[in-house]
Amino acid sequence: MTTGRVESPPIVLTTDFGLYDAFVGVMKGVILRINPAAVIVDLTHDIGPQNLRQGSFVLGSNFSYFPVGAVHVAVVDPGVGTNRRAVAVETPDATFVAPDNGLLSEVINRYLAGPSPAGRRRQDSALGVAGRIALPDSVKAYSLEEPRFRLEPLSNTFHGRDLFAPAAAHISLGVSPAEMGPRVFDLVYSPLPSPAVQGEAIVGEIVYVDRYGNLISNITRDHAAGSGVSLDRAEVQFGDRRIDCLSRTFNDAVNIPSPQPDGLPLVALFGSSGNLEIAVQNGSAAQSLAAGAGAPVTISSNLL
Repeated sequence: MTTGRVESPPIVLTTDFGLYDAFVGVMKGVILRINPAAVIVDLTHDIGPQNLRQGSFVLGSNFSYFPVGAVHVAVVDPGVGTNRRAVAVETPDATFVAPDNGLLSEVINRYLAGPSPAGRRRQDSALGVAGRIALPDSVKAYSLEEPRFRLEPLSNTFHGRDLFAPAAAHISLGVSPAEMGPRVFDLVYSPLPSPAVQGEAIVGEIVYVDRYGNLISNITRDHAAGSGVSLDRAEVQFGDRRIDCLSRTFNDAVNIPSPQPDGLPLVALFGSSGNLEIAVQNGSAAQSLAAGAGAPVTISSNLL
């Protein structure tokens, strides 16, 4: 599989706009007026309204699956029209056009520990705290201030159309982000919480709920390997539920040695993102357990 930088990078859209209104279509129209040959890919438009944490997780977990050099437009922007900055951010793997409001935190996390190839899991040592963080040398950011690369008049409420889409289209045509405006050396940084090692257990929390109702935590395989938790003999505690082993697939529920008292086919597994998930076979764990983001989850070695 070819992983090199492409000459004509795709433009990848991630927003909280949904598809009911015309917002996404208009952004694509603006891009195509500037670059009629643009390849536009929808990562998702179903980020929860103003949900920066969800947007950051989805973007950080998935951008590395696109060609090196892709241009990502990320718009989850509760501060649209205010004095929050709008930026173009160059990384070794992609360029991101987005509001400077923490949305790029999980992207930036990939580079804080030094050079990072696409797809490497982030490092979870003390890399920074919420607020602003100085960018590593491998990441360069520019404030979107040059009028040539925006639509005028600039709306106070739709920067996706007037600011971010035009900037991305020009970048896809070869304009350097450095031409978009002055360089900035820090960004708003609001990383997802890191799980904690407590004795022989890892304590994390749910950070994302997917369309199927699977509860996705911030605990990764790397966390387990670094803590000494045996995945072959692991158990997961979620609220008053205990899952006695890890499953390989969502359909392993029938093989659980200790089914839930109410018969709920509950499983825990490391899913496609590499994160520990709580799922219900052919059902919604979020609905069945009345749980969502922020709910605590613990994995430890089963000593029985």
